[in-house]
Amino acid sequence: MDIEALVARITEEVMHELRGANAPAPVPAVAPSPPQWTPTPPPSMTLPNAPTAFSVGCGQGCPAQLTGECLGLGHCATLIPQKVQAVIEAGADRVGSGLGNRITGREVGAMIDHTLLKPDATREEVLHLCEEARTHSFASVCINPAWVRTAAEALRGSGVKVCTVVGFPLGATTTITKVMETRDAVANGADEIDMVINIGALKNGQDDLVESDIREVVLSAGGRLVKTILETALLSDDEVVRACHLARRAGVDFVKTSTGFGPGGATAHHVALMRRTVGRNIGVKASGGIRDFETAQKMIEAGATRIGASASVKIVKGESAGAGTY
Repeated sequence: MDIEALVARITEEVMHELRGANAPAPVPAVAPSPPQWTPTPPPSMTLPNAPTAFSVGCGQGCPAQLTGECLGLGHCATLIPQKVQAVIEAGADRVGSGLGNRITGREVGAMIDHTLLKPDATREEVLHLCEEARTHSFASVCINPAWVRTAAEALRGSGVKVCTVVGFPLGATTTITKVMETRDAVANGADEIDMVINIGALKNGQDDLVESDIREVVLSAGGRLVKTILETALLSDDEVVRACHLARRAGVDFVKTSTGFGPGGATAHHVALMRRTVGRNIGVKASGGIRDFETAQKMIEAGATRIGASASVKIVKGESAGAGTY
């Protein structure tokens, strides 16, 4: 007879002696459950009349579920599954999250193409752009082709890429012109090429021409990263989807919303549409009218993996640069 059975037998006999033969039968003894360990909150975290269960983090026993108070201020991955799913669909293989975790200015900075495309830009302004890109570790500087060599020399060894534009800003040049621009830019030190698609051909339904135009630039870039600018403000949603499919087939690395010189800039709607269309393996660049941190964050949440902006320093500092097209 094991110990539990012996205890039960003795208990039964004792109860019988105490209550008499007519005493109700005792409840069968049940083996005691192992003691449950409950973490103790630090004194500073104890809330009056709050449940005793406490957990640092999310899930079962988290303060948000027990008391309504979220230690992550509403940014816990458990509480925002739609945003987490959007990040995964944007291409993430893993998602890291801590208490109150949200993207920082520095993290946004690493996604920014620091841009100066105005026609009257001076050498001094280009060099200042490059210095800002070094200081804030921006992804690249995006400048007109005439300044590629200057930027490449200024940024040598910094890790900041040199990006330039092709067929800019209309996209209405011939393919051979875009090819020669690309080759010249690469020879001068460009790491990335942002080319404008043939928008008129897309609207005409000349999909083969649009695709071959893009593909020739990709081939001429010699392995450098290529982004195609769609100028989404001029396109219907169906045309945006078609352009994304053509760009993907042509072998681009990114699709990009706008030149910053068209009738409108980036919108979260277009970024999300482009992300859904190209899938996880191609980047999406939002550009045009992104002048503050909040707008940049909205674009990233919609699926952007690169931001084109001239107000880059203001963005990473959490300030607003006011109205502007780029």
